[in-house]
Amino acid sequence: MKLICFDCDSTLSSVEGIDELARLRGPEIFAQVAALTEDAMNGKIKIEEIFGLRLAAIRPTLGDAASVGRSYVGNVEPAAQATVGRLRERGWTCAIISGGFRQAIRPLADFLGIDRIEAVDLFFAADGSYRGYDAGYPSTRSGGKVDIIARLRDEFRPEKVVMVGDGVSDLETAPVVDLFVGFGGFATRERVKREAAAFVTSLADVPALV
Repeated sequence: MKLICFDCDSTLSSVEGIDELARLRGPEIFAQVAALTEDAMNGKIKIEEIFGLRLAAIRPTLGDAASVGRSYVGNVEPAAQATVGRLRERGWTCAIISGGFRQAIRPLADFLGIDRIEAVDLFFAADGSYRGYDAGYPSTRSGGKVDIIARLRDEFRPEKVVMVGDGVSDLETAPVVDLFVGFGGFATRERVKREAAAFVTSLADVPALV
């Protein structure tokens, strides 16, 4: 069994889910949240310092999550579906590891044919209003994706693990995977480009690397 894990936001899709949720709340909230997200992705601030703050400002509803789910699919990376298909044909199991939200990512995962999603659950009241999030989930904090990789290794016992992503939180997994592939098709993080073992701007280039 060989496992390849993809980040979601700015990797499988051009969308940054938290930013899209913020956009639904108007330009002021959007600007505030987008700046925090960018700082976190570039490693200027720890993700755990802003995770709850962003959600408290947005208070996303179930309908908001569904809207972002449609946006993920509508802005999918052009080669993503073919790449996932090619990898599966070659015996790879694909997974998504994200600091985004499971309910929003599910439509994209279904579109791509990926069963396993490691992402943060949002909680909603019966009327669909915001009721919180899984604050204990690993990807809400720095180093969390490393812990997720360790758990997947224990579960699947893969002979090889690859991680593909654009952000510093993805780069943190480099010491615990067999290959880390930096992705710059939508946003180039200079540290990721500098420190990744391989760097691509199209997911179509990933199968040749693994």
